[in-house]
Amino acid sequence: MSRFLLARLSGAALLLLQGTEACAKPIAFANGTTIMTEYGAGTMIDAEAFYAPTYWLSLGGGHLRLDSDVDDRHRDITYVRANYLAKRWNLASAQANVFVWGGLGAATGNDFSGNRLVRNVGAQFDYETRRVYSSMKTDLMESAAFSHRIDTLQLGLAPYKHDYQSLATWFVIQARDYSGDIRRGVEWAALVRFFKGGTWVEAGVTADGHPQVMAMFNF
Repeated sequence: MSRFLLARLSGAALLLLQGTEACAKPIAFANGTTIMTEYGAGTMIDAEAFYAPTYWLSLGGGHLRLDSDVDDRHRDITYVRANYLAKRWNLASAQANVFVWGGLGAATGNDFSGNRLVRNVGAQFDYETRRVYSSMKTDLMESAAFSHRIDTLQLGLAPYKHDYQSLATWFVIQARDYSGDIRRGVEWAALVRFFKGGTWVEAGVTADGHPQVMAMFNF
């Protein structure tokens, strides 16, 4: 999206988001702070905080904990990164976005010594209406000691239409593929999402019966 239309399109994008669903995105609102956290079925804990000086950029960082489901290995990664809105489509009753991000961090683990420099790169594509939500996300953490990539696909359906100030309810199916030396394989989950104003909460279980909880708060 061309930046010479920044001010006009920023306002239009905000109005559209208020009429649809501001689901978990690395950039939510200009001049706002977004806090996201996730507990992923006993193998992943993630917490992130970002400030957006404008609707197409946010800056911040987070902490990721990975625990192996096959042995006793674990990794702790603390990172800083920038998120960039590469493309946005504002349609008559829908919106689609492409986000990309990159950053650096430090990792510790119980299968290597000291701190390791980590690079973080990723991307997300999402499409949403007031009744349908879909997203594809890939996130890579890589160092000289390890490489982890988490690919997540979500499809959500809402039983009724909603607006920004009313309570939205979504039923979401998620497929998550872990690549790396600490865990491998696709993890399926059934989730229920609730969203109202700047608060978003999602909870459910995986096909193996493990709990998964996600939350996002916009200020």
